Amino acid sequence: MRNVAFTLLALALTPATLPAQGWAEKLFKDGITHDFGTVARGGVLYHRFPLTNIYAVPLDITNVQSSCGCGSANPSAKTLQPRETGYIEVSMDARKFTGPKTIKVSVTVGPQFISTAELSVSANSRADVVLNPGHLNFGTIPQGETPTQTIDVEYAGALDWRAKDVVNNGLPATVVFKELYRRPGQVGYQVSVKLKADAPAGMLKQDIFLKTNDPATPLLPLLVEANVQAALSVRPEVLNFGALKVGDTKLMKIQISGQKPFRVLAVDGLGDGVTLELPAAPELVHVLTVQYQPAKAGEFQRQLKIKTDLQDTPVNVKVDAVVAP
Repeated sequence: MRNVAFTLLALALTPATLPAQGWAEKLFKDGITHDFGTVARGGVLYHRFPLTNIYAVPLDITNVQSSCGCGSANPSAKTLQPRETGYIEVSMDARKFTGPKTIKVSVTVGPQFISTAELSVSANSRADVVLNPGHLNFGTIPQGETPTQTIDVEYAGALDWRAKDVVNNGLPATVVFKELYRRPGQVGYQVSVKLKADAPAGMLKQDIFLKTNDPATPLLPLLVEANVQAALSVRPEVLNFGALKVGDTKLMKIQISGQKPFRVLAVDGLGDGVTLELPAAPELVHVLTVQYQPAKAGEFQRQLKIKTDLQDTPVNVKVDAVVAP
């Protein structure tokens, strides 16, 4: 069946059906160009190009390369399954150039059939508006904490340059700005971003915008980046007991890690042959041994909800098995 699929893909990728630029560019349905417009010098710029595997076989992203040291690019995943969508994440560092700049990013996919798409990313770094630092980077923070980061925006020129508002663009944060100084030909502002306690766990990377009266840059992008770590993490998230027979017994382990020592209070979803013993003492890491002894044949699925004193919401683990008579 796999050979048949590859044969069909080969037929689909014949020169008669491909555009001259290569079939890889067909994966980027939203386009292969992006223009950041006029931006502040010192800013870090970020854009994601979505790409979708439109074929019936997996595609590997074998190489991603930027044409300039002022830019970098990385895939969100190395392999895309059929119909799966991923991203090419492109950054430009406006500290490294002044004036207009265009970089090319080559994206090669394969491995059975090789093609390369060329993405184009442009920006115009103006020297009269400077960001310090280049973006707001919170680093890694525990979920529930509310740290604050600031960025200075400075203008030097003939315009009566003013900030009018700030747009958080859906960022789970409180964003404010204030004027630091104003003198002939110069003005400075400070933008402050305070993450909210309910910021979701995971990687956060997006722009907020400072609204100005500058016709060249009415919306000045400011990149915010953070890695929000959940109070609890669990692995694996799925316990697959595989194929068993009625009366068999199998043990599997769950590891739950916290930001600080915690207690496991209860586990909902036990029964029908699924058992475990609760640990008594608080620990930074708990290893729970789950025992499954099926009493009847058929497909078995169960959701375990592990309650702790570290967070209000339980940690969920799925249990799967196929039981023969």
